Amino acid sequence: MTVLAMTNQKGGVGKTSSCVNLSAALALKGKRVLLVDMDPQGNATSGLGIDRGALSSSVYELLLGDAQFDQVAVPCDVENLWVLPATIDLAGAEIELSSAISRESRLRKFRDRFQEYDLVFIDCPPSLGLLTLNALVAADKFVVPIQCEYYALEGLSQLLKTIDLVRQYLNPSIDLFGIILTMYDNRTRLSRDVAEQVRQGFPRETFETMIPRNVRVSESPSYGMPVVTYDPSSQGAQAYMELAKEVLSRCQGHLD
Repeated sequence: MTVLAMTNQKGGVGKTSSCVNLSAALALKGKRVLLVDMDPQGNATSGLGIDRGALSSSVYELLLGDAQFDQVAVPCDVENLWVLPATIDLAGAEIELSSAISRESRLRKFRDRFQEYDLVFIDCPPSLGLLTLNALVAADKFVVPIQCEYYALEGLSQLLKTIDLVRQYLNPSIDLFGIILTMYDNRTRLSRDVAEQVRQGFPRETFETMIPRNVRVSESPSYGMPVVTYDPSSQGAQAYMELAKEVLSRCQGHLD
C-alpha cells in the first residue's frame, strides 16, 4: 500500500486531473485504488461521476468523527476505484479543527483502512492549510504537478519548505515521489524550456511522461468521467496510461 498526496498550492496546474486520471488508469490496470478528495471544491468527486448533492456523508464528517469510513467510501463507475468524496462543507473543517486535538493527524487515523487498497491518492486543495497538512501527514510520499507555462516553479520552494517542517515535526518519512509536467505543448518553445528547467532542477524526480495540453482532458470532467474512459484513444488518455506505468514502476517494491 502506497499513499500519495497530490499537492501544489498553485491552482490550475492539472492537480485534480492528474489525481483522477492516474487513479482511474491504475484501477484499469487491476490495482485497487482509493481517491481521497480533500479539496472543498470537490472536483475530483464530480469528475468521477459522483453526485455531491446526493451524498449523506463525506470527508468532512469523517475528519470530524461524525461518520465511519464505510459510510463515506463509495465506488465509482471505474472498476477497482473507490472515492472518499468531498463537498463544500469541507471548507469549514479548517476552522472547526483549528483548536482540535491532533488536528493535523485526523486523516492519518484511517491508514489501517487504507491497507485494503494497493494505492491511495489524496487530492489536496490549492493551499498549504490544514487540509493539505492532513494529507501530507497521512501520506508516504507526495507528487507535485507543474504546468509547462510561465511561473511554473513559482511556489515550489515554499511547498518544499512546508514539507521539511512536516518531516521534522509530524511525518519524518514523507518524501518527494515525483514531479508531473502537465499542459505540455511541444509546438511552443516555452513548454520545452520549462520542461528542461524542471528536469535540470529535479532530474531523478521528474517523470519521463509529460501530460499534453489536450481538449479531451479538459472536457471529460463535464461528463463525470476520467479521460482514460471518456476517450481512451486521445493523447491525454494515452499519456496518463503511460504515466501510470511509471508510477507502478516506482512503487513496485511497496506492491510486491
